[in-house]
Amino acid sequence: MCGIVGGVAERNIVPILLEGLRRLEYRGYDSSGIAVIESTEGSTESSAASTIQRQRSIGKIKNLAQKISQSNSEFSGQLGIAHTRWATHGAPSENNAHPHICNQRVAVVHNGIIENYQSLKAEQLQ
Repeated sequence: MCGIVGGVAERNIVPILLEGLRRLEYRGYDSSGIAVIESTEGSTESSAASTIQRQRSIGKIKNLAQKISQSNSEFSGQLGIAHTRWATHGAPSENNAHPHICNQRVAVVHNGIIENYQSLKAEQLQ
């Protein structure tokens, strides 16, 4: 099981995503994470200047919130996705926590186990 929340806002979405995760924490308490798109000044959502930032943590949502608040860098964006994980496949670890990022262009979360991941990967590599 897991909890997934996402959003778009005219202000920083991180506090909204954290509150969403707190409300979904019963869906998974092994790890959590947030990915946001931070656009540099003057860029548009589709420009190469947009970057994905991510924070992940093991344990309860309060651990993630604390990690974000203690971060030396600005963690904010107007578009984001968040995930709370109940470890059903793979140990609770920061590496296994979602969101997963591919080439700094896509952030992905999912619910459950992807049983056919090898065939999906092979198909995408063709």
